[in-house]
Amino acid sequence: MNISQIQRIGIIGAGQMGNGIAQVCAAQKFEVLISDTSQVSLDKGLATISTSLDRLIKKATITEDDKKNILSQIKTTTQMGDLKNSDFVIEAATENIDLKLKIFKELDAVIKPEAILATNTSSISITKIAAVTNRPTQVVGMHFMNPVPLMKLVEGIKGLQTSSETFTLTKQLSEKLGKVFVESVKDMPGFIVNRVLMPMINEAVYTLHEGIATVESIDQAMMLGTNQPMGPLTLADFIGLDTCLAIMNVLHEGLGDSKYRPCPLLIKYVEAGWMGRKSGRGFYNYAK
Repeated sequence: MNISQIQRIGIIGAGQMGNGIAQVCAAQKFEVLISDTSQVSLDKGLATISTSLDRLIKKATITEDDKKNILSQIKTTTQMGDLKNSDFVIEAATENIDLKLKIFKELDAVIKPEAILATNTSSISITKIAAVTNRPTQVVGMHFMNPVPLMKLVEGIKGLQTSSETFTLTKQLSEKLGKVFVESVKDMPGFIVNRVLMPMINEAVYTLHEGIATVESIDQAMMLGTNQPMGPLTLADFIGLDTCLAIMNVLHEGLGDSKYRPCPLLIKYVEAGWMGRKSGRGFYNYAK
């Protein structure tokens, strides 16, 4: 398969990553089919895309006609089997290893044999995911950043079994979507971005947990002291504290080093249901 043969892209998951990926694919005139377990989730995802496009219209980046054309490229389904004719499928489900393995087993059984299966996982082994399919050479890591329409990076991860042809095609597709493709040479927990980012966020939580400084002081210190656009605790709320915890657990278990141990306060916040922006409460209160 070559890049010109990719016309239909399937997306698994209509959440913030899935709908963002769908938007950028549709903007490049790919036929997009989003699959999720409920119509409610799909409708919410489409509404998010519509709102995102409205923001681009206000910035004069696109026109009303562009919005109509992009939305017309996107269809939805609650049946994974409807993705059977997709040329390239991108999984963007919750960062849970058991769920992802289940999805890839099911995908492999229904998608046409020549299709490529990509995962947007931010930390889980591509090699392990590929091993549950009958096409391990056609499984690849394609990690987009949030928010997908605005962030330029796609982190490409090659599993032990991933073929050079699959990896090259994934790079070409990423570039066609207007992204910069950066290769993670080894399939190691966290890859590049989260191997560096998540321990920093976790250390910021420890700084709060140990009473060294307040939430506001930690964020302000990192913003003004290291020129970051937002503080690590604000960023954690934006990412989702459950996602941060899941990634830290993967790093801790996968690398076996105590420096990756999730902060007890992060665990407590997740247990309390304080997931960040999406739940209305995290390190900051968004329900005000």
